[in-house]
Amino acid sequence: MTLQERFRKTCAAFSADYTLIDNLWSEIENLYTEKSRYYHTLEHLEHMLRELDSVKDRIQDTDLVSLSVFYHDAVYDASSKSNEKKSAALAEKRLGQLQLNPAALRQITEQIIATQLHECSDSADTNYLLDADLSVLGKDSAIYQEYAEKIRKEYSIYPDFLYRPGRKKVLRHFLDMDRIFKTEEFIMKYEHQARENIRSEWETL
Repeated sequence: MTLQERFRKTCAAFSADYTLIDNLWSEIENLYTEKSRYYHTLEHLEHMLRELDSVKDRIQDTDLVSLSVFYHDAVYDASSKSNEKKSAALAEKRLGQLQLNPAALRQITEQIIATQLHECSDSADTNYLLDADLSVLGKDSAIYQEYAEKIRKEYSIYPDFLYRPGRKKVLRHFLDMDRIFKTEEFIMKYEHQARENIRSEWETL
C-alpha cells in the first residue's frame, strides 16, 4: 500500500469526501517534498508507519496515530523552534474538515507537539509514536550515519561553528534521558545501539 493509499484509507474512517481527502494528501506530499528537506521526507513517514505496524496490536487507536504521523513534520523549517506547534495547528485545521471530533483532534495535536521534546507520555499511543519517530537512532551505524548527514544538510544554513554546538546539545538531551525509548518493544530493539550511535556522533562534533 502506498502512502497515499494509506492516507486515503485512514481518512475514509472519518469522511467519504474523497475530493477533500485527495486535496489534503496533495498538500502533505508537497510539504514533505520541499527542496530543503533531506531527512524529514515522505520516506521518513514510510519508515515510521512500518515501525508502528510492527506493534499495531499494542496501539489503541491506529487511525489517530497514523494521522499524527502524516502531520507531525508537515511544517519543517530548520531555523524555527515552533515547527511542532505549527504542524499541530495545521493538522487541527485540516483534519477538522474531515469532521474528527474535538477529542480526536486534541489527541492528534498533543501527539504532534510531544515530538518536540520526546518525553515520556501518560498515553501509550503517544509513546509508540515517539519511539517510531526516533527509531532511526537505533539502526545500524551505516543507516545512522546517513541520517546524521541528511540532518546536517537540512541545517546547511548554519556554518559548522554554529551547527556543532547545537547538534551536541540535541544529542546530549537524548543521552541524559534514563531511556531514549519509552516502550518495552523499542527499548529492547533499539536502546543500546541508539546510545552507541549517538555517542559516536557526539565525539566527532
